[in-house]
Amino acid sequence: MLGRPAPDPTEEGPKGGRRLSAAFVAWMMGLPEGWVTDPVLGLSRTQQLKMLGNGVVTQQAVAALKSMGVHASGKDL
Repeated sequence: MLGRPAPDPTEEGPKGGRRLSAAFVAWMMGLPEGWVTDPVLGLSRTQQLKMLGNGVVTQQAVAALKSMGVHASGKDL
C-alpha cells in the first residue's frame, strides 16, 4: 500500500533488549517515511511515540467519513 517495505518492528533498546520502533508505528499508520522519525526534527523516541499515539490514521479517518456518507472534501456523498 505504501510502496515501501516495512521497517523492523523493533529496535535495540539502551539495555540491549528489544523495544517498539517508532519508524514501524509510523509505517503502520501510513505516514510518509521520516514524518516524525527524521533525525533533523530532533525528537526523542518517547516524543515520536507520543506524537504517533496521539495521531490520526488517515486511512481509518477516510473510511469513517465514507461510512457516514461524507466525502473527504467535506461534501455529502
